[in-house]
Amino acid sequence: MKRICLVCMGNICRSPMAEIVLRRTLEERGLDVLVDSAGTGGWHAGEPMDERALATLAEHGYDGEAHRARQFDRAWFAERDLVLVMDAENLRAVRRIAPPGADVRLFRSFDPAAPEGAEVPDPYYGGQEGFTDVLVMVEAASEGLAKYLEDH
Repeated sequence: MKRICLVCMGNICRSPMAEIVLRRTLEERGLDVLVDSAGTGGWHAGEPMDERALATLAEHGYDGEAHRARQFDRAWFAERDLVLVMDAENLRAVRRIAPPGADVRLFRSFDPAAPEGAEVPDPYYGGQEGFTDVLVMVEAASEGLAKYLEDH
């Protein structure tokens, strides 16, 4: 069974939204993949998802109530086939601690319509529309990743 971890800064907005969306996308396609998420920083560890992220997910039929933030641990590389990060800053942070051969990529690299190097921007300091934009991006990347996994 494949295992994927989605990573952002604090694990309360982007990566948990992506985790919830990707998990459902893969389940709907019958793909047996374990999906989780974490942040590069631990200051939100144990906290629920940002209320705006939760509301955006709920408006679109997703349930993120059970999520609790946690910090990525370098030991997890041994247990993950793929680590997908939301932006270049977190990509650099994760790659700094990654062992040789670890598969670490930008999540949006799986969205065929996204330009090379496309990021999922952090909506935390903006308005509600930023969370809606993030949802659209993670849905597209999730569909692309599901197709990639089906083909590989």
